[in-house]
Amino acid sequence: MQDQVHVIGRRKTAVARVFMRPGNGKVIVNGQDVKSYLKRAVLVITALEPLAATETKERFDIRAMVNGGGLTGQAGAIRLGIARALQRVMPELRSGLQKNGFLTRDAREKERKKYGQAGARKRFQFSKR
Repeated sequence: MQDQVHVIGRRKTAVARVFMRPGNGKVIVNGQDVKSYLKRAVLVITALEPLAATETKERFDIRAMVNGGGLTGQAGAIRLGIARALQRVMPELRSGLQKNGFLTRDAREKERKKYGQAGARKRFQFSKR
């Protein structure tokens, strides 16, 4: 096995560069502990889902550098990055990761606002007179 694996995960406008190496389960995001950086427990659970599903939480140290987007998008980007790193280190985990949807890039993006409208889909109020 390689010493360190580097992969990229994306979600919305967030980009996460994930570095994974053998260790004891320490997860650092942008120089902070994952719990203090993502703040909400739901986001921490989301980001670390691939490790929980494959029962490899205590086997790897993870360092992620994330930028762009908000915390939810960043958590999703970290999740994809961790899943890709796990697949690269242990190819036998691929089917389990794929079945749970961890290797699928969530392609949903914000729709642009159109001219002559209040938003992407919303129209300005119609006045008959």
